[in-house]
Amino acid sequence: MLLDKVKHDRNRFDCGIVPLNNYLKVMAGQQARKDNSRTFVLEDNNNPQHIAGFYTLTMTPVDLTALPTPLQKKHQPRTSAGLIARLAVDQRYKNLRLGEWLLIDALRKLLHASDTVGFPLVIVDAKDGVSQFYQHYGFTAFADSENKLFITIADIRASFA
Repeated sequence: MLLDKVKHDRNRFDCGIVPLNNYLKVMAGQQARKDNSRTFVLEDNNNPQHIAGFYTLTMTPVDLTALPTPLQKKHQPRTSAGLIARLAVDQRYKNLRLGEWLLIDALRKLLHASDTVGFPLVIVDAKDGVSQFYQHYGFTAFADSENKLFITIADIRASFA
């Protein structure tokens, strides 16, 4: 569900990472109003105003020269990619696999968007120590940055087939 600043208690959310908490509290609504991004929330089943987790989607330019050669040859040198700009789970909901649920939901939305506008990749800038989470789901690190990862739309499509 899209973040609703009237319904959802953004101040209660605490994932333990101050910049992510602050983004949800201050920036997510502003960025949505400017059509720069969309933030989706997972509500607590018992208290829908409580946010168990969230992710933010947008688009980003990408220089494909940092990708493996086969992908460089397949796509234009510069293109756009879907970006999972943020993904976080409130500490009160840890160990419930909600991060996995949020990631899968984000990938489904980006796959659907790619069917409409066409883009070859989804990118994520992982926080320190989190890149293995994304690698577990098929993301690959860029050659020049272990915390910047990508997955192809083709791989996402195949995983949902």
